[in-house]
Amino acid sequence: MDFFFEDLPSTSVSTPKKGHEDTTMSEDTDNDSSRQNSSGTVVIDVKEQHSSSSIDDISRRTQEMVEKINHSRTSDQKVMDSFQEKIIEKVTEMCQQMKEQMYTVYEKNSNEMQLKLQELSEVLESCSKLNQELLEASQALAGLREGIGSSQQSEL
Repeated sequence: MDFFFEDLPSTSVSTPKKGHEDTTMSEDTDNDSSRQNSSGTVVIDVKEQHSSSSIDDISRRTQEMVEKINHSRTSDQKVMDSFQEKIIEKVTEMCQQMKEQMYTVYEKNSNEMQLKLQELSEVLESCSKLNQELLEASQALAGLREGIGSSQQSEL
């Protein structure tokens, strides 16, 4: 965003310092008489040239300052963009490291769970065998009881 002040009219007013009013006035009247030459044309006043060059100088310096400010802002934006890119890279890198650690923990936990599940499976299989043996023993005892009960009835 550039600002151009060359085309703007000057709104500044200068006031003479105390003690200089008389000399300024006498210079103006002296200059008024020298402004016209023999052919009747007006000669440009030195003060007008000076104030015009001062305005041009101020305008040029103002434009340079605006350009410096704009350059500084552009530089600041580049720094912020670079900072943002680096932050994004670091955050992405940290997320990737966290994922890798998380997967390592998952794998370790999975291996431990697999061992525990294997042990549980073996215990359940052992329980099933014991239950089957208990059922067989119970049936054998029921058969013995029947046998004892029928032999006692036949003796009576």
